[in-house]
Amino acid sequence: MVPILALENISKRFGAVVVADEIDLALNEGEALGVIGPNGAGKTTLFGMATGTVAPDNGRVLYDGKDITRLAPERRCRLGLARSFQIPQPFSGMTVFENVVVAAAFGANESETAVYGRCADLLDSCGLIDKANKRAGGLTLLDRKRLELARALATEPRVLLLDEVAGGLTEHECGTLVELIKTVRAGGVSIVWIEHVVHALLAVVDRLAVLHGGKIIAQGDPRIVIKSPQVAEIYMGIAADA
Repeated sequence: MVPILALENISKRFGAVVVADEIDLALNEGEALGVIGPNGAGKTTLFGMATGTVAPDNGRVLYDGKDITRLAPERRCRLGLARSFQIPQPFSGMTVFENVVVAAAFGANESETAVYGRCADLLDSCGLIDKANKRAGGLTLLDRKRLELARALATEPRVLLLDEVAGGLTEHECGTLVELIKTVRAGGVSIVWIEHVVHALLAVVDRLAVLHGGKIIAQGDPRIVIKSPQVAEIYMGIAADA
């Protein structure tokens, strides 16, 4: 089976800092893949290379078997590749509803009025329907994160890349988010999720990959990977041979 998204031999460096060193990573259709790693490990840069906002130095990005390495971000979005950003940056002068409408109309290449119903449903599922007419610039951090997720979903992606969407959420809010992401998966969307809130990841993902020093150092069953000595050493300073 051809992966829905694949990074092949991807490399990227910024000066002397290597953030990706010949990485191979693939996502199967319908799969949810979690990616963890220390701050500065290059996780967000990996998303940038997948979506076209960062150009790799070497390697290829494949989407549904086709090479999209040179495609512009907007072309990738309309093919069905969407992402959320770790630091949400909505159109602050527009309402919450308008933000989602813009994303939906752009992603589906439809008129704004044609997507109104779908956008209202999205805001409801993301817990923002009561703030639909509020300016996005006045939202709290948590609500901006919810809006970021709603905007990504509004483009009707086949692949959704989530960048630390659970950060800053309460336990209850995190649980609601997990249920929402499970619903998205059930609708046939494949997911790659970067996250530091590991228990949220473990509730959703089928496979876990660990990025460190520009390389994937471990991947596989999430509960096995998270308990590996090498991962414990990276995250907690416990020597692998202790």
